[in-house]
Amino acid sequence: MPNGLIVKALSGYYYVLSETSGESESIQCRARGVFKKRGITPLVGDRVVYELTDNGEGTVTEVLPRSSELVRPPIANVDQTVLVFSISEPAMNVPLLDKFLVHTESAGLDTIICLTKRDLLPGSGSDSEHGDKGATGGESDLEDVIRLYQSIGYPVIVTSAHEGIGVQEIVERLAGRISVFAGQSGVGKSSLLNAMIPGLRLETNAISMKLGRGKHTTRHVELLRLPGGGIVADTPGFSQLDFLQVDADSLGSCFREFAPLAAECRFRGCLHLHEPDCKVQEAKEDGRIAASRYSSYIQFLEEIREQKRRY
Repeated sequence: MPNGLIVKALSGYYYVLSETSGESESIQCRARGVFKKRGITPLVGDRVVYELTDNGEGTVTEVLPRSSELVRPPIANVDQTVLVFSISEPAMNVPLLDKFLVHTESAGLDTIICLTKRDLLPGSGSDSEHGDKGATGGESDLEDVIRLYQSIGYPVIVTSAHEGIGVQEIVERLAGRISVFAGQSGVGKSSLLNAMIPGLRLETNAISMKLGRGKHTTRHVELLRLPGGGIVADTPGFSQLDFLQVDADSLGSCFREFAPLAAECRFRGCLHLHEPDCKVQEAKEDGRIAASRYSSYIQFLEEIREQKRRY
């Protein structure tokens, strides 16, 4: 039986692209009923074994071992995440960016931070065309954000699909890899993908100025081939994440700048709250750890504890 790659899952069907025939069209498949009994759900990105049926469709018979798995967005076998956050419309949500980073670190994925809508920054070349439209920061605020996350070790790329800024740099970063685009609604993921892949024409919607967020223009996870090589997954936007796979003891290891300091704390398993000789707290007090990052850590720790109490 042939092997294939699930490139889309929609309404109980899995669209499988053959890895052996060279066909560019995917095959619409159902999954064997035994998967449900075993608690297995095929995911976009899964490499599978399938068989063709008499009606020209197919049946997924086996899901091959995964190298990685994300709970939200539900996708398998990606090795790189592009976290897409807008500079304006909606305003940049730094605590949410930190939460996404916890999830990508927990999953062991390389991460690129992509800041979109550079053209909407006050004082930019097209600012007079678009107007301010609720932008909450300026060039110095943007530089502070870039400097912070680059100092932690994350590549940060500023883009504008409208002006073509940074698009080629993103394409080059994705070449030869399976990557996933993730971020809240309305940040411009679909517009950026349209700029990266000629003729794609994904649906885009204007941001709701009343609500301060966008509509879900992407309604399912789908893999897209890039012209320069590589595969990227577009995912539905969302504005919150739950800590389903991260516990209190492992949260600190998901903050890259905490890890080398935590090894020097007096107590093994230090939660970096009020423990004596906590090197993370010392670094926060003398400015080696950003106050915003430590604040996010404390907030997430409380969320994890609250979640544990509920269950």
